[in-house]
Amino acid sequence: MTATTAPQAPADPTAEPIRPAATVILWRDGAQGYEILMGQRGAGAVFMPSKYVFPGGGVDPDDHHGLDPLLHATCQASLARDCPEGAPSAATLARAALRELHEETGLRPDPAHPLRFVFRAITPPGRSRRFDARFFLVPAQGVMGDAETFQDATDELSHLHWIGLAEARALDLPFITEVVLAEITALLAGADQPGVPFFDNSGPIPTFRRL
Repeated sequence: MTATTAPQAPADPTAEPIRPAATVILWRDGAQGYEILMGQRGAGAVFMPSKYVFPGGGVDPDDHHGLDPLLHATCQASLARDCPEGAPSAATLARAALRELHEETGLRPDPAHPLRFVFRAITPPGRSRRFDARFFLVPAQGVMGDAETFQDATDELSHLHWIGLAEARALDLPFITEVVLAEITALLAGADQPGVPFFDNSGPIPTFRRL
């Protein structure tokens, strides 16, 4: 008699670990209006291949130490809300965002400009990677580095360029990036933000709320 193996139950799609992450939306006032900095992920990337994104990535151990970046006064409390036990501090998330920006673009914002926490999203279950990503908005005025040719950037993002807010929507974007674009378009136009939007996909049922 031939031995048979009992079928295994499918893996729980919510079991993929969720890694804290941080992203920077660098903006400037261009000749035709506000512009943002975006780049394209490689076609062979495991997470979001070929998509245009803002510079960012996961929190590293070294991000837990160092000088505290300047944050808007209201950001400390918003960054601490609805966080799991052991979540990175607000300063750690800001340091991670700035490190990723520098690694991927070669740029460092003027430290006199505070980072503004404007969006948070957790990657839905079933994806190859899952992140609890915080998005920070900061002006490019006074930025340190080559903001035109990006000669000091790594090769993690290609086609780094400044693009108008409306034109950016024609790029190949992840869904959540489209939502973030709509939010920052309103903010840069002077709209109020009644709490930071949070797309929470930590469980099987997606939820939306403001922090």
